[in-house]
Amino acid sequence: MENTTRTEHDFLGEMEISNTCYYGIQTQRAVENFKITDIPISIEPRFIKAFGYVKKAAALANRDLEVLPEDITDAILRACDAVINGELNDQFVVDVIQGGAGTSTNMNANEVIANKALEILGYEKGRYDIIHPNNHINCSQSTNDAYPTAFRLALLLIIPDLMKSLHKLSLAFKEKGKEFKDIIKMGRTQLQDAVPMSLGQEFKAFGTTIEEDIDRLQTAFELFYEINLGATAIGTGVNAPPGYAPVAVDHLRRLTGLPMKTSEDLIEATSDTGAYVQLSGILRRVAVKLSKICNDLRLLSSGPTAGLNEINLPKMQPGSSIMPGKVNPVIPEVVNQLAFAVIGADVTVTLAAEAGQLQLNVMEPVIAFKLFMMLEELKRGSRVLRERCVTGITANAERCREMVLNSIGIVTVLNPIIGYEKSAEIAKKALETGRTVKEIVLEEKLVDEDHLNELLSVENLMHPKYFRR
Repeated sequence: MENTTRTEHDFLGEMEISNTCYYGIQTQRAVENFKITDIPISIEPRFIKAFGYVKKAAALANRDLEVLPEDITDAILRACDAVINGELNDQFVVDVIQGGAGTSTNMNANEVIANKALEILGYEKGRYDIIHPNNHINCSQSTNDAYPTAFRLALLLIIPDLMKSLHKLSLAFKEKGKEFKDIIKMGRTQLQDAVPMSLGQEFKAFGTTIEEDIDRLQTAFELFYEINLGATAIGTGVNAPPGYAPVAVDHLRRLTGLPMKTSEDLIEATSDTGAYVQLSGILRRVAVKLSKICNDLRLLSSGPTAGLNEINLPKMQPGSSIMPGKVNPVIPEVVNQLAFAVIGADVTVTLAAEAGQLQLNVMEPVIAFKLFMMLEELKRGSRVLRERCVTGITANAERCREMVLNSIGIVTVLNPIIGYEKSAEIAKKALETGRTVKEIVLEEKLVDEDHLNELLSVENLMHPKYFRR
């Protein structure tokens, strides 16, 4: 069969297909029609794996309901296993962005499985009179239930990877929080001196804010257990035998070990993309938080001689082609940029979800592409931020302490003792004269020295107690 072709046909005509290909004419038409991104659907192998599971569950249900004969079913099941195991990933070649609501992706799966099943039975590829992509592999299905079911299953396989990556990043920040717990520094609001805190508190807060989003992801994750397999074209179950949906979903549940369940309203479920919008919004939230943290890391490490210089980021590479010795915060910068890409992708998902009409949303392929991209980039970005930045951060403790002691921000702890107006007067005088708050308070005998030392102690500045006038 080397260097030979086979002739395949559909209702539009005939086409020569290489015998090295397991896909067929409808896939080839899609390849020629959708030269958009040059990114094939196999870029996300778990999406292909999910299609293998969906087609296997459908074949088992069709066998149980006596729609497919045993011998053909057995061949289809073995072909589906090859897809699930990733043996045929290179045969999934249609572009990630395509017209037709995912029909090209579904037919790519149908043709690959059909030709693999034919090969298993000892037939040549293209013998669709024996096993047909539509009549057998797509039996009791439509793109409109097979595609979204595979999409949701793929998300269930992918989301945990991001959650694990974020959890590790959160732990890394919290470990730094413990390491820096005794380092006093100046807190800032609106980039102005506020009140003291510990550097450990600042880093622990980074970890906490990331951990919150893991909880939000878990909530979204559970939405994807609900599927519309058995809905077929628009939710009425046309062309599926009685009882097909619960049998197929039961098989999918058993095959995947996931608690998949049939939507209560299959008409609604076939057109609804609300769960994708919710997930996208949470991913945007993750991106915004990571970007904000990276902004903070860049500010805290700015300088080193003309900036805040409270922390040191690991030196990853020379920072300039003209300025010797310059080192840039390249890891936070790259995470900022991927965050911008994720935020833009969320806009795409939102518009694509809104563009659905009547009983179907035909824009689901771009929703899938963008969600897969967002999940992968956030997973990689959080891993890179942890491994190549956070774990190597060191603190400039003396620099932090010096800025606290020379700041007018510490006057805030005197408010309950001497009042707001007197505190403001001292702050103004400190700024004008360059003297410290402590010196001025002692000079004006506003608080006795022992009490002032207690008020301005490192422990009280980091973990303030309330003192009465």
